[in-house]
Amino acid sequence: MPLKNCMQGCNHGPFHEYKTQTPQGLHHSFSFSFCLFFYLFTLFGVWCHLILRPKKMEGRRVVGWAARDASGLLSPYSFTLRKTGPEDVVIKVLYCGMDHTDLHQMRNEVHSTNYPLVPGHEVVGEVVELGSEVKKYRVGDMVGVGCIVGSCGRCLSCNSNIEQYCNNRIFTYNGIYKDGRPTQGGFCSAMIVHQKFVVRIPEKLSPEQAAPLLCAGVTAYSPLRQFMGSGKVLNAGILGLGGVGHLGVKIAKAMGHHVTVISSSDKKREEALQHLGADAFLVSSNAAEMEEAANNLDYILDTVPALHPLQSYLSLLKVDGKLFLVGVSPKPLQFDATDLILGKKNITGSFIGSMEETQEILDFWAEKNLTSMIEIVKMDYVNKAFERMERSDVRYRFVVDVAGSNLE
Repeated sequence: MPLKNCMQGCNHGPFHEYKTQTPQGLHHSFSFSFCLFFYLFTLFGVWCHLILRPKKMEGRRVVGWAARDASGLLSPYSFTLRKTGPEDVVIKVLYCGMDHTDLHQMRNEVHSTNYPLVPGHEVVGEVVELGSEVKKYRVGDMVGVGCIVGSCGRCLSCNSNIEQYCNNRIFTYNGIYKDGRPTQGGFCSAMIVHQKFVVRIPEKLSPEQAAPLLCAGVTAYSPLRQFMGSGKVLNAGILGLGGVGHLGVKIAKAMGHHVTVISSSDKKREEALQHLGADAFLVSSNAAEMEEAANNLDYILDTVPALHPLQSYLSLLKVDGKLFLVGVSPKPLQFDATDLILGKKNITGSFIGSMEETQEILDFWAEKNLTSMIEIVKMDYVNKAFERMERSDVRYRFVVDVAGSNLE
């Protein structure tokens, strides 16, 4: 009721009413007081609705470590995650593996880097919240996130369950999500990821052991998967004994292959043969060893993430042998086409793995009771760890204890 009408209905001003002590006067006084209270209460309610109502949360604040420029140095960085959608999984990050690709991206050596850049695409964490339409996971589940967090969902690659080859794939970091926001990786306290691009960590696998499998592991597994169940003992070559290479040795051995590790020096011979279980070791700089091993291998998994000559390695392949390139070189690689033609040899690339293959390698690792050789570090050590990685001073994969680190 408007205040003016209320006062007219009372017929008396407030001072006159207080002077009137008749029951009728008391009634008029009460009516006016009630109307005034109702009017003020309504104004207060409107003020509360417009001024004091909670603002809609634009995104939860998280803290990570980011590179700001091509120096690649990481430091604390605060940002907000995108809004949670109905099929999204909110993950508290526990561990994140360190990959050579992180270093390339941080230094703007491979793709055009958008800074600030939070790296990390071997992410293991705990589900803390679910979108309304998520059915695959529950709060408390241990899950992983690999190299991609989105794709178009419509193309031939997506419909063939090889979404990593989708032209519109969205990388876990240094990508642009569908809402136009830049993606940031697992060197941070939490992530939001669509359920399709989340995998389940088997109970038998510890989270820190699972982390390297989400990129390095599936990168080695995907091209070798075609040989599973063949019943043949293949002669396998693993070129480079780093993060991907040491996992490649373990996968090939678990598949029953005869494994030769190929390295540029003799330094890792004992490690390869005694600790990783390789069957042979070949020094690529030793011409006599290379000549003796010619035309012997069914395939070579080339994991070297740097410029290196391919010609000498092609000579090791049998007729119709395959050289799988999985290491990303920042500069073009060269070879002589004559050797490929005369020997019917193949050079092919393989990019990480599909979501199906990522789940497979995790289950395969648990089933075979395999272990990754890792060194766990805190976040404040990552810059030093990347320096060590660059000079191959790690056995064989760094894993960051994100949840146990002070990120601020």
